[in-house]
Amino acid sequence: MMKNVAALVLALLALSPAPAAAETRWAVIISGASGGEKYAEQMRGWRDSLRSAMVDRYGFKAEHVRLLVDESVTTGEKGSADNVRTIFTEIKKSGTRDDFVLVVLLGHGTYDGEVAKFNLVGPDLTAKDWTDLLAGVPGRLALVNTTEASFPFLESLAAKGRVVITATDSAAQKYATVFPEYFVKAIREASTDLDKNGRTSLYEVFTAASAAVKQHYEQNGQLATERAVLDDNGDGKGREATAEGPDGGVARLSYLDAESAAESANPEIAVLAKRRRTLEMQAEAHKQLKGVMPEAEWSATFEKLMIELAQVSAEIRKKS
Repeated sequence: MMKNVAALVLALLALSPAPAAAETRWAVIISGASGGEKYAEQMRGWRDSLRSAMVDRYGFKAEHVRLLVDESVTTGEKGSADNVRTIFTEIKKSGTRDDFVLVVLLGHGTYDGEVAKFNLVGPDLTAKDWTDLLAGVPGRLALVNTTEASFPFLESLAAKGRVVITATDSAAQKYATVFPEYFVKAIREASTDLDKNGRTSLYEVFTAASAAVKQHYEQNGQLATERAVLDDNGDGKGREATAEGPDGGVARLSYLDAESAAESANPEIAVLAKRRRTLEMQAEAHKQLKGVMPEAEWSATFEKLMIELAQVSAEIRKKS
């Protein structure tokens, strides 16, 4: 346990608190082989909603939101293995350690008992292929595989400081998932800001989507055939939104929206914002030490962090 805690603490503290002006935020949305007209139309709606949310709600630059589309679409970049490789080659060449890269996989996945794949137009890419492909991508990386039989992607892609979300917690879950519908909905709705801090993190999106999936099956009187999991400490195990576990610290600090314009433009506020981000990282890292260090010592340190965080946040609001 100590090894996992130490790994997460290091991953959290390694997150760069550099000003937002230094970062480029990428969103790579890929829908591969649709498997039919009805599903192709559904994927088109998801892609369009995600692109709109990234640009209009979260302020991603349009040129940094890349779409790869299924075979039924006559225009746009096809969701082929070659085009996937081209996009990540571009990001590796132009990216920096301050960047944020979000990858969302929409469509279908397969698992034959040995190899898990995400279905593309033409040859597929396996979980191992994706692991090799994403190696060397600079900055903070998050990948969301919304398909059935997606869990092996979490096992393969897990790395310290990297957020990996899969729609299933087992390769045996091979039925089409409803997770993408609710993930997209959570991305575009303001109510996803669960902690009411004015920003939306990947952890909040994951939590909101997971709750909606559970409600979907309950309202339809069905046994749930999917359970989404998240890993961000690199152990390849992951956990559900309602479960206890070490994962979630990095995802809570992986915001989709950039810092406010006021924080970027005002040097005094920028310094305070940088301090706030550092305190947030320290608080998330410290949470993982609960039960590991003496309770009184843990509580005293955590209280000190929370007080300073509240003071800094109040100062930012006062000066904004």
